[in-house]
Amino acid sequence: MAEEDWEGMALEELRQKIDQVDQDLVCLLNQRARLAHLIGQKKKEKNLLVYSPTREREIRENIRRWRGKGPLSEEALWSIYREIISACRALQHPLRLAFLGPRGTFTEIAARQVFGSQVEFLPLETVEQVFEEVSKGNAQVGVVPIENSVEGVERRTLDLLHHYCPPLSIQAETFVEIHHCFLVRDPKEEVRSIFSHPQAFAQCARWLAHHYPHAERIAATSTARGAELAAQTPRSAAIGPALAAEIYGLSVLHQNIEDYPNNRTRFFIIGPSEPSSATGQDKTSIILSTQHRAGALCDALSILKKHNLNMTMIESRPSRETPWEYIFFIDFEGHIHDDHVRRAMEELREQCRMVKILGSYPVSG
Repeated sequence: MAEEDWEGMALEELRQKIDQVDQDLVCLLNQRARLAHLIGQKKKEKNLLVYSPTREREIRENIRRWRGKGPLSEEALWSIYREIISACRALQHPLRLAFLGPRGTFTEIAARQVFGSQVEFLPLETVEQVFEEVSKGNAQVGVVPIENSVEGVERRTLDLLHHYCPPLSIQAETFVEIHHCFLVRDPKEEVRSIFSHPQAFAQCARWLAHHYPHAERIAATSTARGAELAAQTPRSAAIGPALAAEIYGLSVLHQNIEDYPNNRTRFFIIGPSEPSSATGQDKTSIILSTQHRAGALCDALSILKKHNLNMTMIESRPSRETPWEYIFFIDFEGHIHDDHVRRAMEELREQCRMVKILGSYPVSG
């Protein structure tokens, strides 16, 4: 029966039709799972990592192409496939994922956005611990914040990338829309203190000045930790995601209190170094230090221009080896396996005191 004939069917007939479709879907999902399990065995024989951002990017591009004119949006289809991939990945090998905790942080939201729910989540107290657990092999991957569109880079993450890469590398990136909520224990209580991460306070500064100018602001290691503390403290509130309210039993008193509506945070997925294949839409992250002479940084950047590499981020940090000397973190479009990127890296190594490749990975989305 063609789809155009469905409109004339009775309710019970339509439900029977759905039951048949569901039966077919379950059979196909089990078939996909068996194939994924076999692929996992082949990966193990070749000592390949279970998580492959390049392959998952390819699957998403396929879904975008196959969607056609169906009623489901691309985002809706991907949210379904994210969980299918998550379940199939778990059949290949259980994935342990370290992230900045406790439960309910924006970092956990980023992790779920990439890996779905079928992973073992390991919430940790600091970004340092995330790098350490992945480097020791206690977690296969880690998720760490790298920069916010309003407040700028996470400097500690930059320092840790310099320290741990290699043997670790950046395997992927993802972006999370940051929508802050005002979370309270009791909507009827007077709020005298507010817990949150310093960046969340900065991102909601105007709203707080207008609504709670006299409330004490108490810094926490994360927005979720702030919610956890607020749940334990009378006459207090927290600023964080709605997920934190669900986890810690708080009420959402106000939504979307961020001062800037286009507030996004970028996250890196880190893991053991393993060269990924290029997708045609990639980024590469590097660290370099220049000679101590006039125009040295300009000369280094001119090499990127010469090879038509579009720089998307540059940030400086103290070298911590020699006073007043700096290293530079740079992101640009392209993959280390691309010929023009490889030639640029060769020239940079001739020009600079140090060049370190942190990773090449698919552009998010």
